[in-house]
Amino acid sequence: MIPELALAAALLPAVTQEADWKIADPDYQWQFPQDHWAHSGYRTEWWYFTGHLESSEGRRFGYQFTFFKIGLLPNRPDGASQWNAANLVMGHASITDPESGQHRFSEVVHREVPFLAGFGTFPDTLLAWSQAPAGTDGRWELSFEESGFALDMRDDRRGFSLSLQTEPDKPRIFQGPNGFSRKGAGESAASQYYSYSRLKTAGTVTLDGVSYSVQGTSWMDKEFGSDQLDDEQVGWDWFSLQLDDRREVMLFSLRDEEGEIHSRAGTLVAADGSVQWFDPGNQWLRALSSWESEKSGVEYPSGWRIRLEEPGLSLELRPVMANQENRSSILPDMAYWEGAVDVFDDAGNTIGRGYVELTGYGDAMRPGI
Repeated sequence: MIPELALAAALLPAVTQEADWKIADPDYQWQFPQDHWAHSGYRTEWWYFTGHLESSEGRRFGYQFTFFKIGLLPNRPDGASQWNAANLVMGHASITDPESGQHRFSEVVHREVPFLAGFGTFPDTLLAWSQAPAGTDGRWELSFEESGFALDMRDDRRGFSLSLQTEPDKPRIFQGPNGFSRKGAGESAASQYYSYSRLKTAGTVTLDGVSYSVQGTSWMDKEFGSDQLDDEQVGWDWFSLQLDDRREVMLFSLRDEEGEIHSRAGTLVAADGSVQWFDPGNQWLRALSSWESEKSGVEYPSGWRIRLEEPGLSLELRPVMANQENRSSILPDMAYWEGAVDVFDDAGNTIGRGYVELTGYGDAMRPGI
């Protein structure tokens, strides 16, 4: 059972898993800004932000903020009460603080019902929201105003909060022709996928009651689809890289239980915003070492050598901290590595920063896709 359905079954055992879901379409008719908002009828959708921030005192942070829409039913039945949820709302947030050596992770999961969580409707500015974790007043929110995204979250028990505003520093791009991203051989193994590969970001990071005014750069991904992975695919390695020469690179590979790659894709965004889609090739990625989590027992690759012949790139990625694992307390078997990395050239010079997501390692359940 894939994780979003496992979560649905755990919270709402009576939910029927078989339904007539929409699937990604290579001829999808995009409409912006409307497509920033939630889409009914798809099993999974998410808004995903990662970034590198620096305080006015020079303190560095990495962050992640994600809202997932996990479908229970393609649509709420006609005449059904608003308390009959068609979706779950799941939020993940993390902060990496190399100065203290701490990586903090927070999560929320609620049904899409009044007073708990939901999704906005165009042209309202609110995209997604959820009540904060137990013991914390207020809400997590993601909104879109004019051309920029704003996000807010707080978790008092874990001692951190984010309040960030973003503005595009480069145009929106599609990941794949017309935003159609193929993930496998099956008809539904695909998503509608677009990104903002470089967002100017400013706001406040708070740790243990101390607030830092920060500025930096973020990456935003938006995907929606249904049954995106083939049955034999158990996880993926995903990379978003922002180079100092104003190019960006997105790479992903999907693996089976034996570690064999079943699907892969790459996107290079030039400094002028033009896009090149390419196949990274069979030997584009090599892990340099590994790291084992004491909490989950999962062993992850840690540090990578990337060689891309067609774009002509040779890169080394080094995590800013080894321990950047997100481990759920709501679903104890859900764990994945979501971490900030620095990018180096062959001479050892720093040439950029990025984020890496690793799922499906060990026996850990992956987050919904």
